[in-house]
Amino acid sequence: MISSDLIGQMNHAAQAAHEDDFASLGRQLARRGLDIQAATQAAMAWSVAIPTWGVGTGGTRFARFPGVGEPRNIHDKLADCGVIQALTRGTRTVSPHIPWDKVSDYNALRQEAASYGLGFDAINSNTFQDQLDQEASYKFGSLAAADPKARALAIAHNIECIEIGTALGSSALTVWVGDGTNFPGQQSLGGMFRSYLDSAAEIYAALPAQMSMFIEHKMYEPAFYSTVISDWGSSLMAAQALGPQAKCLVDLGHHAPNTNIEQIVARLIHAGKLAGFHFNDSKYGDDDLDAGAVDPFRLFLVFNELIEGAGKLDLAYMIDQSHNVTDPIESLMGSAIEIARAHVQARLVDRKALAEAQAMNDVLGAHRILKAAYVTDVSPILAEARMRQGGAFDPIATYRASGYRAAKAVERPAVKGASSGIV
Repeated sequence: MISSDLIGQMNHAAQAAHEDDFASLGRQLARRGLDIQAATQAAMAWSVAIPTWGVGTGGTRFARFPGVGEPRNIHDKLADCGVIQALTRGTRTVSPHIPWDKVSDYNALRQEAASYGLGFDAINSNTFQDQLDQEASYKFGSLAAADPKARALAIAHNIECIEIGTALGSSALTVWVGDGTNFPGQQSLGGMFRSYLDSAAEIYAALPAQMSMFIEHKMYEPAFYSTVISDWGSSLMAAQALGPQAKCLVDLGHHAPNTNIEQIVARLIHAGKLAGFHFNDSKYGDDDLDAGAVDPFRLFLVFNELIEGAGKLDLAYMIDQSHNVTDPIESLMGSAIEIARAHVQARLVDRKALAEAQAMNDVLGAHRILKAAYVTDVSPILAEARMRQGGAFDPIATYRASGYRAAKAVERPAVKGASSGIV
């Protein structure tokens, strides 16, 4: 873990300049009728989950280049996630993936996570990969497969994930399937959707009362002609058919370029079916780039809709991105900070003035009110929120100064060779 002494030393070196910046921002916000202390409390309360697979090096269909000191198992992953939480103080939960993170004792795993200050978020099933000695293949689909053995296997796997999630204290099961077709006529498009709903209904029936089922959509890949749950409409139809515990998860990278994702958010809020988000960024399609790296304004606009309309919805938030050329811990910390930035900025929107401008059809006036919040540099608020909780003023600089990655490179043997794959 990162030494608290190191965090304290680096925070002390930045303290004077930070206090000046924080006070200056406080005066600026006060002139706008905003309380910097309230904004800081909101930043302190914010948290986004880290996926256990996210601390590993990603890849593409073409190649995967192993990183230095990569985690070898769920225990290494929890240690890396613990470092992220220790420095950012805004990533209090982890989201496990089964079967990658299977262990024999989940109570012990829960206690191990707690030792790092971590709990468990949504549990993720995997029916897009065949496992060793699997009885049926997912090559042609899982929950929507033509093969009833493949469907039964996928259903059983998801029910097992519910049981594991219950043992870990998770409150949701995330279901994403790559089921679809690569040729017209390969399968009945309507028949595949009906098969998906029938399979999902069996999984839904196994949910305990306190657990939700998150349905995740994706436009394409691995199927490139059709995908069973390809958009928010298909996801919403499925969630409405299954029942109140089924909700729609939005991944920011799972849409066609230029899709108005914040409008989708508003629609799902209206339907009461928004589950939450997988945060990342994209330029073309499902690039899984670092959150806020390409289009931070869109990230802000998503949070603007959440602050305006989500109300008492209990939403789940997780980072879901692939780190192909960076240190995953650094990218995840950077993304966590950018997501928190958008959250705090959205809270600075003058809602009363915005509503008045919208009622008067003052188009540019309404836009300027949004932009006033977006262009506010809330870095001092984010830093103050971290430091009040024992985190780092500059998490990435402190992480680099700690030598954590070099130490793990010695402890964790390098993975030889290169292979394809997203994780």
